[in-house]
Amino acid sequence: MKNREIGGFFQLELNKNYEYHKNAIKLNSSRYGLQYILKAKKYKKIYIPYYDCDSMLQPILQEKVNYEFYHINENFEPVIDKELLEEECLLYINYFGINNKNVYKVKERFKNVVIDNSQAFFEMPLEDIDTIYSCRKFFGVSDGGYLYTNKFLEEDIEEETSYDRGEFLLKRIDRTANETYELFRKNEEYLCKCGMKKMSRLTSSILANVDYEKCKSIRNRNFLYLHENLKNINELKLDSSNVNGPMFYPLLINDDNLRSKLIKNKIYVATYWKEVKEKIDSKKYEYYLTEKMIPIPIDQRYDIEDMKFIIKNVF
Repeated sequence: MKNREIGGFFQLELNKNYEYHKNAIKLNSSRYGLQYILKAKKYKKIYIPYYDCDSMLQPILQEKVNYEFYHINENFEPVIDKELLEEECLLYINYFGINNKNVYKVKERFKNVVIDNSQAFFEMPLEDIDTIYSCRKFFGVSDGGYLYTNKFLEEDIEEETSYDRGEFLLKRIDRTANETYELFRKNEEYLCKCGMKKMSRLTSSILANVDYEKCKSIRNRNFLYLHENLKNINELKLDSSNVNGPMFYPLLINDDNLRSKLIKNKIYVATYWKEVKEKIDSKKYEYYLTEKMIPIPIDQRYDIEDMKFIIKNVF
């Protein structure tokens, strides 16, 4: 038995419950989940969507793997007409956490698939399909990613520590998002350069305290409420019959002023992903998505009154 400390000052009171993905490999970020797969399976080439964050290129370049971009259509299906070789794989993103039907289609169509569930935390992986998840996109933690794979690295991975980067989480309780943003940004910069590590114990402990069913239920409720009120102006034809705790409500609308209007009224909506426009022709669907898609917050911090406030500011 390891020597343990008894007594001394108190730490945060955190319960010892279970994490949602308790059987997954725990890493410090979803991008390093992809790096783990590339290292373990020794792929020589990967096909990745144009409509994605450039951070996912980082592990590909790090492992010196060849890559090729592909387009998606208006149903968020891959537009790619080729058979993958044994040493090749395809990365598919479960966009917005509402494209699980496409996950099944991609699995049947291609071999060596990697599913990016960074926007679909509550979707469980398909059997024997490499799948990665992000914790920071759904919960208040400074690092964290999960990976399901059937091929394991035979090397020791250093454990991350996050106590010295958690100030933005604590300050966010006492102060506004604007006042805290710079600390948040510095943490994001750190994760870009720190390399692949195991998830920190602090993050794991925080995640073991989340009421996952409650979070999922709130996200579903808020998503469905927004969809009922915004579906007539949303250019995306969303299937709302089987939502499972999606990341946000994607509103695709040709209104150049709406994003700034929402932000002015303290409804903070991001742009996914600005760098996409630098890679493709302005006539491509992904370009239009980048310019016009507004990701509306629906997470567990908000209730129906918040959704009503959002709707009021949309119209």
